[in-house]
Amino acid sequence: MALLKVQNISKRQPDRNIVDNVSFQQEALQKIAITGESGAGKSTLLKIISGHVQRDSGTVVFDGDKVTGPEEKLLAGHKGIAYLSQHYELHNNYVVKDLIWFQMNVEDSEATELFDICRISHLLKRRTNQLSGGEKQRIALCMLLVKRPKLLVLDEPFSNLDLIHKNILKAVLKDIAERLQITCLLASHDPHDTLSWADRILVMKEGAIIQQGTPKEIYYQPLNDYVAGLFGAYNLLTAEQASWFGIKTNEKELIIRPEDFSISSSSNNGIKATIQEISFWGSFYEAQVRINDLVIVVRTGKNEWAIGDEGSVSID
Repeated sequence: MALLKVQNISKRQPDRNIVDNVSFQQEALQKIAITGESGAGKSTLLKIISGHVQRDSGTVVFDGDKVTGPEEKLLAGHKGIAYLSQHYELHNNYVVKDLIWFQMNVEDSEATELFDICRISHLLKRRTNQLSGGEKQRIALCMLLVKRPKLLVLDEPFSNLDLIHKNILKAVLKDIAERLQITCLLASHDPHDTLSWADRILVMKEGAIIQQGTPKEIYYQPLNDYVAGLFGAYNLLTAEQASWFGIKTNEKELIIRPEDFSISSSSNNGIKATIQEISFWGSFYEAQVRINDLVIVVRTGKNEWAIGDEGSVSID
């Protein structure tokens, strides 16, 4: 039986639906990421699931128990669900250990485990006004984990974090799942975070889920250019343009990722193209090349080109 069942959830405003008839299920320890543009309804959906916003219709069932909204109970939330807002706050000028122990009622060994999992053991003697944003976030997370929820819901947890703190948080979430056996559900608009973390991705637009699948399915088989654009650079080719590369299709358009193209100096392999622009991205380069009236982006591991050079482009 699924740990979480979200059935036909809707939340309306006079001029639009914030959440529009959303349904999905989550199994225990399955990692689900919800993504979409700003205003797509991600945060509102998470707050409804955790019991902090009242839905207009539909039901949320968690671990066999119906999740009620704040208009249905005195204290918002569900005891088995921990919700970390993107606007989390800590009391100012507290010693971290004192702040955490104020909320804790656990054995020393259990507290030590939580400090280790959240990577905050070295922060316990600091004051809260001496912490970075990423450090404050992990302390807030530790305070939620004290109650040992079954489901951890995180709203944009990677926002405003540098790469170092993002990687620390990813390691923390991995340990939360493996060592504490807590299921995680999060919202994020960053493809690097969702693709590398999630077992399943739900894509939202204007309050509705328009596509869901594994990270590979979402990345390589996007429903449309909106979904494709959420997860990185892409090329949109008409059926005629695709035929230049030997592709026959009944579709009007095809979405092809930059890494699916190859560029070569050999004129015997592919279609003649002219380099218009080259950009360096660390582990790869992206070249904008012109083929007839079509400009496409090609990703390559090394740069042997200069602007104005001619080569040939093919699809792997």
